[in-house]
Amino acid sequence: MIYDISPPLSPDTAVFPGDTPLSREVLLDLARGDGLTLSTLRSTVHLGAHADGPNHYALRGRSVDEQPLERYLGRCQVVACASKPSMRLEPADLLAPISEPRVLLKTGSWPDPTTFNRDFVGLAVGLVSFLADAGVRTIGIDTPSVDLADSQDLPAHHAIFEHDIAILECLDLAEVPPGSYELIALPLKLVGFDASPVRAILRSLQ
Repeated sequence: MIYDISPPLSPDTAVFPGDTPLSREVLLDLARGDGLTLSTLRSTVHLGAHADGPNHYALRGRSVDEQPLERYLGRCQVVACASKPSMRLEPADLLAPISEPRVLLKTGSWPDPTTFNRDFVGLAVGLVSFLADAGVRTIGIDTPSVDLADSQDLPAHHAIFEHDIAILECLDLAEVPPGSYELIALPLKLVGFDASPVRAILRSLQ
């Protein structure tokens, strides 16, 4: 069984205030009598389900094309979380023990990908350290950021950088039962960029 955990991308897809929303310019169009349809896309690279490059939050960080691909491919665990609006998740908020090297946190705090609600949850530094100690190399979350919406110092991002953990954000985990899966969420090879959209899916291990 395959779960598509990528929200749909359209001009209605919410982005951080001030970031560049998706737009499409149609240069040629079969419906207008052209020989083919040809489009130009303009958007933030932090659009929908996406992988952050470490250079998004650290001067000496790798760009997204330099990230090890195995961070985005292989066994993972979807973990449900006990959360309240605008909280930072701690280890005690995880509703299952960690058993895989890639962990996707299901918080339910970003319910509508077309509406930017500012009260989604983030990660506490203590949770990042806990996951690193458990051998986790990739953290995914169903919100636009591993930090809170109004965070300026980005403590979760910086803790993740110190542990060399990869980040996936804005995953759609609403229909995915907690448990172990195969993750496939490869970023584009965007040289020097600070993120890349991904088409993230989960495959059943059975």
